[in-house]
Amino acid sequence: MTQPTDNGRPRLLDLFCCAGGAAMGYHRAGFDVTGVDIVARPAYPFTFHQGDALEFLADLIATGEIRRYAAVHTSPPCQHGCALTVGTNRAMGWGRTHVQLIPTLRELLDTTGLPYVIEQPNGRAPVRKDLNLCGEMFSLGVLRHRTFELGGWTTAQPVHRPHRGRVRGWRHGRYFDGPYVAAYGSGGGKATVPEMQHAMGIDWTDVREELTEAIPPAYTHHIGTAALTHLTTRAVAA
Repeated sequence: MTQPTDNGRPRLLDLFCCAGGAAMGYHRAGFDVTGVDIVARPAYPFTFHQGDALEFLADLIATGEIRRYAAVHTSPPCQHGCALTVGTNRAMGWGRTHVQLIPTLRELLDTTGLPYVIEQPNGRAPVRKDLNLCGEMFSLGVLRHRTFELGGWTTAQPVHRPHRGRVRGWRHGRYFDGPYVAAYGSGGGKATVPEMQHAMGIDWTDVREELTEAIPPAYTHHIGTAALTHLTTRAVAA
């Protein structure tokens, strides 16, 4: 049986964690979060392990230590199926390929028996579209559409609120103003680091690459709150 931490919070494993945008949302929802990333992330705000996420998860399963956790969130590399990457590569004639980790990851996650989340940008990634979130649902300054596969549990899909306008920046030689900033890339009127921090609600890292890859904490605060309800309901039923 999963054991809570000393502070009474259930543990959540955050794989491919980057700088902790997802982690902060889960923390605010009530989880004790541990992150794993192959790159050093000194700004990560919680317990952090540097290493290969798939190997780390496989080792937890093999040793039985996975039972210390109540749930798992994963944000595997998205370039293989991201609509932006695929479209850009096709338009530019680039032939670079990217490794697709999701099938192997899902097999390991199913082995844990824990409720899990696989997050990806909208695109061609092989994930179920169990939940789709947008910054406008949380009154954020980014749109940041993201898809979430929910393994072993489910929650209701929020209404996708109409966008209030365009994403600010240059498109095909024309500048557009709007209420949202482009929190990706570095040219064409893309957001500055302070603008991205403010728009997504992230103030513990000022590394541009980390911000452009981050999930706004509001998304996983929403998901984490629903996951805790699921875990509580399951515990009562047991």
